[in-house]
Amino acid sequence: MIEQPGPLSRHDRQQRTREALIDAARDVFAEDGYHAASLDRIARVAGRSKGAVYSNFASKSALFMAVMDHNLELSRGDLRDPFAEPANPASTGRDLAAREGYPQSATQGFALATLEFIARAARDGELAPQLHERLSAVLARYEAMARQARPEGEDLEASDVGALLAALDQGAGLILLAGDVLPDREVFTAGMRRLLDPARAAREDGGRSPERQR
Repeated sequence: MIEQPGPLSRHDRQQRTREALIDAARDVFAEDGYHAASLDRIARVAGRSKGAVYSNFASKSALFMAVMDHNLELSRGDLRDPFAEPANPASTGRDLAAREGYPQSATQGFALATLEFIARAARDGELAPQLHERLSAVLARYEAMARQARPEGEDLEASDVGALLAALDQGAGLILLAGDVLPDREVFTAGMRRLLDPARAAREDGGRSPERQR
């Protein structure tokens, strides 16, 4: 006789509701943008009540940051050592979309919504520190990469190299959003390598750009 699973606990029900709301919010924010998205629509898409939204999230901004946190956790492994293999900018979310089965339009839509949110949060005394906390977590990933690949005699602090890596990666993602232009993967990888370890990059690339090697 197959034993039937028992009823979900209150904690499990709350967790499932929270997950459903985060999934729905990601889709709605991607489609409507941050400002135009409504909690009513998010609740409908999630198959929950608006009250369920407020019982889990204090505000639309809190729900948006929960989606950001979820995406950051999913993308944890997407920032890879550029000396190991060429890669597209992690900031584009293309690897995450391919792995999780998201359409590229949804990834781009949420990135645009994130720009809206940043402009809003950066001017808000309560939201700005929360946004900075998430930015610090992102920068810490680049710093860890810089620390791991740190060459002997490097004068810059790992945190400074990490900030430069982040600027290159995140800037590439911004260019993609603004003009649908994605830097060539080989060129982008060469740039990341030269920031991490210029001497090693020169040795492995022969001191030439990818175009000149062809």
